Amino acid sequence: MAATYQSIMKDLHAGKYAPVYVLHGEESFFIDQIVQYIQQNALEEHEKAFNETILYGKDTEARGVLDSVSRVPMMAQRQVVILKEAQQMKSLADLTTYLQKPFTSSILVIAHKHKKLDGRSAFTKTAEKHAVLFESKRLYDNQIPAWTEEWIQSRGYRIAPDALQVLVDHLGNDLGKISNELEKLFIDLQPGTQITTTVIEDNIGISKEYNVFELQRTVGDRNFQGTMDIIHFFTQNSREYPLVMVVAILAAWYTKLYLFAENQRLPEKEVMALLGIRSPFFLKDYRAAARNYTLREIGLAIQILEQYDMRSKGVDNFHTPPEELMKEMAYFLLNPSIWKASRKEV
Repeated sequence: MAATYQSIMKDLHAGKYAPVYVLHGEESFFIDQIVQYIQQNALEEHEKAFNETILYGKDTEARGVLDSVSRVPMMAQRQVVILKEAQQMKSLADLTTYLQKPFTSSILVIAHKHKKLDGRSAFTKTAEKHAVLFESKRLYDNQIPAWTEEWIQSRGYRIAPDALQVLVDHLGNDLGKISNELEKLFIDLQPGTQITTTVIEDNIGISKEYNVFELQRTVGDRNFQGTMDIIHFFTQNSREYPLVMVVAILAAWYTKLYLFAENQRLPEKEVMALLGIRSPFFLKDYRAAARNYTLREIGLAIQILEQYDMRSKGVDNFHTPPEELMKEMAYFLLNPSIWKASRKEV
């Protein structure tokens, strides 16, 4: 039967284990979390030596999996067989018959990562009927903040809205990276603590003064000195803040600013839904920026970002290094009319 990550984890926490789990999809994080929980909790530590088998698709055939699951548990209620990297096993389809009638004394976990199974195949259709089938889908970028906040809350902590934005802007959409950084952060925090930008700066090393979130704010304020200070920091740390990444984040922000400027007279909840934000905390920055830019200037800023996105990838770029491109781009974002005039002169 098709299941969600939440429903699987709820059953696992309640001690309810299914005979077969078929986990597949592009997002590895959720698959890894399920596999890790079963591996750590389905057996007592003293039972694992004789009742836990870890197999890898590249080095395993279906016959080897079947031999493992058919063994009788030794001095334990069950045994666990985990097939990792199942996408590399050529004979995976040969397990179809086993899915129809698995041994109840075994837990078979099939971890098929980085791509989804063929929904038309007999294997997938059988898994949907007789096993716990879970497709792990990648989250959209606009879903990352909500997921991160929920993950933090599930661990017994809270996070301030601006700290959440700084964290997501810095760590991107890699759920594994986000969770790893948070786990390190939790070590030094008391349960219930609210994570602030200061906590993030002290423990993860993300500067609360020099990050993309602050860049959005200074650009929105048309603060020339503040913007150029951040850009200078970025150029000195280009591996952490590559031009392509900065352009992409600013493009998303200006697109939302355009939406806000067009629809700011709507009720607050409707505006938040349009922008894909969960907290009214962030609306104040959009309100401030909308006072500093006309709708035409915001449109020009989006065009500027499109141009520098192409130049950062080598199109119409005459050997200008990325650091200089970033400085140029920032100057024109603060002065979009000058950029427009320079285009007419070319």
